[in-house]
Amino acid sequence: MHMKAALLMGNPCDEEEDNLALLCCQGTEGELLLLSRLPGEDEVELVWDEQSTHLRDLKVTLGASRLRVELPADAEEPFSAALLSADLADALADLDDAEAALRIILEGTGTLVME
Repeated sequence: MHMKAALLMGNPCDEEEDNLALLCCQGTEGELLLLSRLPGEDEVELVWDEQSTHLRDLKVTLGASRLRVELPADAEEPFSAALLSADLADALADLDDAEAALRIILEGTGTLVME
């Protein structure tokens, strides 16, 4: 599953949403990738377009030109062992906020790799 991103934003602590940590990536054709986690939760919520799941043990790679989310083999279909990727080359992106949000979202539930 791949998208060309138009926007990448992160919020490590949305006080209006019970301190939700959120990463949002919107594609040029309306696609949407969301990763979020509330404090105290032990799983990450992942939304790709209109499908969602809760999971652990994901690996996220973030760099200036791409976002890559590798999902575990035991994730629910259609996410089982899936690879979600976004080309960030032309996206409006705040990588510092995205990284801060991902660090909180993935703490104890996954791995973050910075390129």
